Amino acid sequence: MSNTGKVYLVGAGPGDPGLLTVRALELIRRAQVIIYDRLVGKRIIDQANTEAEKIYVGKESNRHTLPQEEINRLLAAKAREGKMVVRLKGGDPFLFGRGGEEAQYLRRNGVEVEIVPGVTSAIAAPAYAGIPVTHRDYNSTLTIITGHERQDKLVDSVPWKEVAAGKGTLVFLMGMENLPFIVEKLLAGGRSPDTPVALVRWGTLPQQEVLEATLENVVERVRTRGFLPPAVIVVGEVVRLRQELAWFDRRPLFGKTILVTRARAQASRLVTLLEELGASVVELPTIAVKPLPVANLPAIIPGMEKYSWIVFTSVNGVKIFIAHLLEHGFDIRDLKGPRICAIGPATAAEAESWGMRVSAVPEEFRAEAVAEVLLSHAGAGDRILLPRARGAREILPQLLRAQGVMVDELEIYEAVTETMLDEENRRLLEEGLVDVITFTSSSTVKNLVAIIGEEMVGTLRGRVKVACIGPITAQTAREAGFEVDVVAAEYTIDGLVQAIIEACAGA
Repeated sequence: MSNTGKVYLVGAGPGDPGLLTVRALELIRRAQVIIYDRLVGKRIIDQANTEAEKIYVGKESNRHTLPQEEINRLLAAKAREGKMVVRLKGGDPFLFGRGGEEAQYLRRNGVEVEIVPGVTSAIAAPAYAGIPVTHRDYNSTLTIITGHERQDKLVDSVPWKEVAAGKGTLVFLMGMENLPFIVEKLLAGGRSPDTPVALVRWGTLPQQEVLEATLENVVERVRTRGFLPPAVIVVGEVVRLRQELAWFDRRPLFGKTILVTRARAQASRLVTLLEELGASVVELPTIAVKPLPVANLPAIIPGMEKYSWIVFTSVNGVKIFIAHLLEHGFDIRDLKGPRICAIGPATAAEAESWGMRVSAVPEEFRAEAVAEVLLSHAGAGDRILLPRARGAREILPQLLRAQGVMVDELEIYEAVTETMLDEENRRLLEEGLVDVITFTSSSTVKNLVAIIGEEMVGTLRGRVKVACIGPITAQTAREAGFEVDVVAAEYTIDGLVQAIIEACAGA
């Protein structure tokens, strides 16, 4: 069997990672070598195996990292090393992506190649702008044209009279630099000066911009606004439908950049909610959750039935406590006797996912409310097990012990500072390009200060909104020097997101 590798020509879609095909994502994650273009975003590249070799060969106007001939040779060379090579292209590899040329070169040089189509920006960018490229009330044809060629070549390769005379939608890719020429040819060919035009810049991405005009004034409007490539140019009556169908840039957090400081393992739900509402999310995890050895757990397990309650004050507490029990061979089904109290619905849901029946969840998701609920059921002589983080607030055990309740604290994990500030995130903060910083616990506040420094906190004050999940976190933020703008009424991720929406409304 030959040890020659294989090249996959993969369409990465128009930019939004959610528009990757299932096949594309599978190959990106398996690839040993990824050779990618300029319009393939970091979040897509981040899906790759950390050990994969990543080679950038992006092309910009008049500036190529590698000439096409060298890219062809590179693909073949990597495959001959026996590697699984993914050639990752923005949009679709066979639509003005030179994928056909690369496939031909590989085949002619004995390298196996597979084509994986991608979602093209020619359709996706207009769709994200609320523009259907076809509509039976307006047109029944669509013409996709490259605008990237030299003007003398465009004269020869595009049948301008036929294109201009038709009534169908025209979509030009990579045509911003030739926009005046394109407009001139369409007007000369008979298209009405009143024909609607839309330019969609960075289509499908959080920084998407749309400029609406007509053939008569689009060049001037582009110049006045300073509208820059990359952009898809849409010409035709369907552009009028944007006023009715626009959706992507009408979401409540569109255009907002939000910094999430939550631990990476916990951040996915918050990130997903914010992105679905239109925000551009910057992840700067300030804490990593580190399980701690619990030397006395083997002694506690046999007497578990002596506890009246087990109290969980975080999702992490549930996960790590269960992991410790399983490690010691304890069957969760044998957890009988103690009732379960959870600080909030997310913690309760995690406990119930392990088969535990949660008996109490306070209306306010903080330690004082947990104590109030427990003291309505437990009294002097009752024993409570409290698995939690090292360094957690002492208020809960203090309130319980003051009423004669015996509390066994079990430090099962700690939150440690995860990372230092990289240059890109530092630039975003220093230049005021972040609109909101979110804090989901006091530890995220303290660790962010440790990462960015107290001087940066002063720089951010008044320039960036600070959103906290609850009053305890907000108090910690104020003590650290932040000006707190948003405190969730309900101390949950959903409550925090709703509070951010309300704070950003009209801003």
